[in-house]
Amino acid sequence: MPQNFCEIMSGRGFVEWCSSPEDLGRKMENEMVAGYVGFDPSADSLHVGNMVPIMGLAWLQRLGHRPIALAGGGTGLIGDPSGKTKERGLLSVDQVQHNVDCIKGQLAKFLDFDRGSNSAIMANNYDWLSKIGFIEFLRDTGKYFPVNFLINRDYVRSRIEDPEKSITYTELSYLLLQAEDFDHLYSEMNCCLQMGGNDQRVNIIGGMDLIRKRRSGAAYGITFQLLLAASGEKFGKSEEGAVYLDPNRTSPYKFYQFWINADDRDIERLHRVYSFMSLDEISVLAADHAAHPERREFQRRLAFEMTERVHGADIARRVRDASAILFGETDVRSASSELLDTLAAEIPTGDITIPISLADGLVASGGVSSKGEAKRKIREGGVYLNGERQADETRLITPGDVLLGGYVQVRVGKKDFRLLRRRG
Repeated sequence: MPQNFCEIMSGRGFVEWCSSPEDLGRKMENEMVAGYVGFDPSADSLHVGNMVPIMGLAWLQRLGHRPIALAGGGTGLIGDPSGKTKERGLLSVDQVQHNVDCIKGQLAKFLDFDRGSNSAIMANNYDWLSKIGFIEFLRDTGKYFPVNFLINRDYVRSRIEDPEKSITYTELSYLLLQAEDFDHLYSEMNCCLQMGGNDQRVNIIGGMDLIRKRRSGAAYGITFQLLLAASGEKFGKSEEGAVYLDPNRTSPYKFYQFWINADDRDIERLHRVYSFMSLDEISVLAADHAAHPERREFQRRLAFEMTERVHGADIARRVRDASAILFGETDVRSASSELLDTLAAEIPTGDITIPISLADGLVASGGVSSKGEAKRKIREGGVYLNGERQADETRLITPGDVLLGGYVQVRVGKKDFRLLRRRG
């Protein structure tokens, strides 16, 4: 039976605003509701920040309703101006289509497109927006939108008042195009719910108004909270920038590490938003974490679940095991060549011929700047070879030290991990 999506998602901390929570709740308890989220194809990959509305769609389906993922192949040619201080660079049709294709593949990892009556639907608004004539658009859509409504938005007003940041007619029309999307999905796919980030509230209201005025229909909107880390920064970024779902932009290992490094103050809330675990399960994990925060089991569970969903079980296990080697939880000497290959792609790796002195090996790895510095660090007990501390500055790396795949692991201090790769 369909369940009250709005109530359940509010309990998990998703919902910032719901247009008519009581009416929508009753409707969702009595019938299957179709709801959609639009995805901006300005890049060829979604990122962790996009995963809040993605999880919203996934939960919608789990609770017995129908999710619609709308790729903005048409609106992507314009670019959403919400929150922008200047006009975006316009992409070509081919660029947008490439990005749409990439995003479709990523969304398919979260949604079930073969689930019977509430199978997910993937749509592209280029299919209908590209067929609307300009005069037709002005007569049938533009007439429903007072100019005062369009300009009474904070980012629009700020740009109107600043001559150097003027807003174009193209950008101002974006809201009308998004409203047209909602109306099309309402009439063609019986979709009465639009969801999105809280910055989309006015755009969603525009679509609801169009449906009410044009079709005398009832439509609903839900926006999700902006997820901020305990530090106050927008969640979803690492030191290198946004954390992407595409492995070519953010490697699976770095993706896994992003979740492992989540702040203790954030981790329970992140499980509520990004995990499918029940609230009772999360509470048990939270209690265990409070008792033993040093184990970081709360972070490990989320890191594996997210990596498995985005990159698959085999890769998730591999990066988990690679991480365990670096943090001393697994003996590097038992590692497979595949695991060491994974590490070699993530940590500094130098080439050596064997035999070679450990000091020269450290220089080759980039861990020290000179052989003299290497010998000093060895004498001080700060150098490890394959996990074992070394004290002999004359120590040679010999064939017996070579691990599977031709690797040797060295560590300088507590956290500076490096690999040496045997050549010749």
